[in-house]
Amino acid sequence: MQKDSSKRKNWSRYVKGHSFALQLEEGVFTWNDPKKIAKSLKKSAEESLNRKGTPFQSAMSMLNFYINRAGKNLKTARKRILEQTKTELRKLFNK
Repeated sequence: MQKDSSKRKNWSRYVKGHSFALQLEEGVFTWNDPKKIAKSLKKSAEESLNRKGTPFQSAMSMLNFYINRAGKNLKTARKRILEQTKTELRKLFNK
């Protein structure tokens, strides 16, 4: 049981270190402007040489990864901003 718990606990650290994650601006998910966050994610996704999908998929995946990993610890106001960021990403990518 201890091994499984340890694997789950360190999973996000492993993903961040070994995945094809985008190179994000420092503190991007702490900003209060959904449009600014979306523009930064779009820029990072378009500049990335490591992504597996489209820039839109990469940007949205990184945003969802952050929201999901924060889980219950994500304050309502922060979650609202990040959910609005999804809408802004769709607009930027014409989706």
